[in-house]
Amino acid sequence: MGFFPSRRSATILAVLTGLMAGLGYFTWGYAEGGSYFSNDPAACANCHIMRDYLDSWQKSSHKNVATCNDCHVPHDLLPKLIVKGENGIRHSWKFTFRTYPERLQITPMNLGALQENCVGCHGGFVAEIMINTRHETFRDRNCVHCHNGVGHGANF
Repeated sequence: MGFFPSRRSATILAVLTGLMAGLGYFTWGYAEGGSYFSNDPAACANCHIMRDYLDSWQKSSHKNVATCNDCHVPHDLLPKLIVKGENGIRHSWKFTFRTYPERLQITPMNLGALQENCVGCHGGFVAEIMINTRHETFRDRNCVHCHNGVGHGANF
């Protein structure tokens, strides 16, 4: 007997592997998994809960200059893939099991990327503000603390 499984065990393992692969393939296709690797903002609205966020972005001052990825994920390839992967797993879980809050909240990791990207585009202007700011409390704030309506309107 030894190391190799019996014919019955091998058949069961093959069937279970096939079922899992088939379920994964179906889920990937149904959820339009490949679209998340694009830069198309419509991909962010594949889940119905994100539709309002896409609609509000389309009315924002950033629509013609920045996509979702430009603001919400790092621009370097490896950090971008890590953030997209982590977000994808978390979003899939929360949307599948309906454990997301009624009003979505940005995670600390995504808030860090958002802040870095705000400063990346508006660095010259922000540098002048920080140099001339005497109040320490302003230095500890993220851009969206005061400018929370820039990308998605005042309601987000």
